Amino acid sequence: MQEQLFDRAAEYEAMLKQGIDLSGESQEFFISGRIQDMRRRVPRSPRRILDFGCGTGKSCAQLAKDFPEAQIVGADLAADALRHARAGFGSSRITFVNIADLPQLERFDLCYINGVFHHIAPGERQQTLAMIRELLTPGAHLALFENNPWNPGTRMVMRRIPFDRDAIPLSFLETLKRIRAAGFHVHGARFLFYMPKALAWLRFVEPLLVKVPLGAQYYVLASVPGLSA
Repeated sequence: MQEQLFDRAAEYEAMLKQGIDLSGESQEFFISGRIQDMRRRVPRSPRRILDFGCGTGKSCAQLAKDFPEAQIVGADLAADALRHARAGFGSSRITFVNIADLPQLERFDLCYINGVFHHIAPGERQQTLAMIRELLTPGAHLALFENNPWNPGTRMVMRRIPFDRDAIPLSFLETLKRIRAAGFHVHGARFLFYMPKALAWLRFVEPLLVKVPLGAQYYVLASVPGLSA
C-alpha cells in the first residue's frame, strides 16, 4: 500500500474534504452510513473487530459506538496516522497497531475495510485478502467497502482528492471474485449513497436501490466458513 500518502495525517482530512464536499455531506455522514448498514447485516455480535487500514481512526470510534460490547483494533501502515488515531480515539476499548503486528494478536470476529484496496497494487490484492482471512475466526465476517468506479460522481470525487488520483479502483465484480478466491463465503454486494445532500428528500428510495450497481460506494459482505454465519 502507498503508506507514504497517509503519513501526512494532519493534512488527510483536508485533502479528503476536497472531494467529498461535492456531495454536500461530511466524512462522518459516510462513516455512519456504512457502519450502520453493515451492522444490520452481521448476524452475530462480534467480540473483536478489526478496522483494516484505519487511517486516522474516525471509523474506529463509530464501530465502538455501534458495537458497544466489542473491542476495536485499528490497523494501518502509516506511523503518523496511527499516532494521530491514538491521540484522538484511543481508549480502553479502542487500540491501534501496525498492520505488520496483526498476526501476533488474537483473531477477530469482524473485519471492516473501507477505501483501502484501491491503494493496493492489483498484483498484491489477492495476497492481502489471504492474509486478512488468516486473522479471522471461523464464522467471522468481512465487510469490504470500496468506491464504485461505475458511478461518475465517485470518479469525479476521487480526481479531486490528491491521494486518490492515481489509485486503481475495483469494480464490485472484481471484489466479489477476489473474495471468493480467498476462501470466503460471499453473502452479496450492496450499493450505498445515491443522492447528494441537495437531493436528500429523495433518499427514501435508496433502500430500494441497494442491488443496483450505481451507488457511490459498495460493499461485499462475506464470512469465513466454519461456524454458522
